[in-house]
Amino acid sequence: MAFAYKRIVVKIGSNVLTQADGLPDHARIEHLVTQIAALKNAGMTVVLVSSGAVAAGRSMISLSEKEKQDAVAARQLLASIGQIKLINTYLSLFEQQQMLCSQVLVTKEDFRDRKHYLNIKNCLSILLRHKVIPIINENDVVSVTELMFTDNDELAGLVASMLEADALIILSNVDGIYNGDPKSPDSSIIQKISKDDHIGSFINTAKSGLGRGGMVTKLSMAQKVARLGIPVHIANGTRQYILTDLIAQKLEHTYFIPEKNTSGKKKWIAHSEHSATGSVQLNKGAAAALVSGQARSLLPVGITGVLSPFQKGDIIRLLDENEKLIGLGIADYGSDKAKERIGQKGHKSLVHYNYFYAVS
Repeated sequence: MAFAYKRIVVKIGSNVLTQADGLPDHARIEHLVTQIAALKNAGMTVVLVSSGAVAAGRSMISLSEKEKQDAVAARQLLASIGQIKLINTYLSLFEQQQMLCSQVLVTKEDFRDRKHYLNIKNCLSILLRHKVIPIINENDVVSVTELMFTDNDELAGLVASMLEADALIILSNVDGIYNGDPKSPDSSIIQKISKDDHIGSFINTAKSGLGRGGMVTKLSMAQKVARLGIPVHIANGTRQYILTDLIAQKLEHTYFIPEKNTSGKKKWIAHSEHSATGSVQLNKGAAAALVSGQARSLLPVGITGVLSPFQKGDIIRLLDENEKLIGLGIADYGSDKAKERIGQKGHKSLVHYNYFYAVS
């Protein structure tokens, strides 16, 4: 029995799109495009988050050892050259399938507040209404270190949440998450992961040679997206017919079981830690209530300190007694009023439950 998905986000990693020597693997890209076209022809909407620009650029130009030492400048150079090659490859292959694709380049700044977030969402929505396949990538030409996503897994999770996708599929160069070293014959794929599974100790912390991310970031992002109510699949993009077989449930891979679906605004808050402005500290009781899973709002009586300023409508960080982040929320009023009400009863909530997201 196949998965009954109508809208999916597919993230393809650099190591899937390139050969061992770093050159683009045109045959594999063509095979993936053919599968995406098959899914679209079957009535599915597909959004693609594709790495590979820097790797494509690396295949076209050589850098001196001195130039490589300036990592940001080298990345900008390679991405600027490689993104053209990458998107033209996709354009040509999708045209052969009588389909249109588009290029959408973004940075973290494009998601920094609700207005910018909705601008991106509206752009993607109109592309999908016109049956266009958006191909999204981080704009490494203008991104600098502090503005970069952790990797495209983080971007893919944000896009899946934004579009309220039916599923997120992450294609890497391994079959899924293993309960040990993937190279060991004693290890096997963890086929299903739920919210109660603690598997961080199994994960190899090594990163791929071409991408910025590793399995640690994939696990963290997949768990976050599943908590928001979206199924996540991690599978091997180098395997033949990976997408069509995955949808048909014909292969072993790792599947993250989704929890109850959350609102669109909560999905936005969940991915907005980088754009949070202020911070408040809570007492032990308030912190425990917020993360209990019950519908609890943050009242001023539970606040012990306002650590940095914010305005009404800002996303703020909620910290426990040890200044550990427990959640994010939208402030119902500014920090000046919050300071006046610290520890007091009888006032409206600073963060309503409907606009609160627990980070773990």
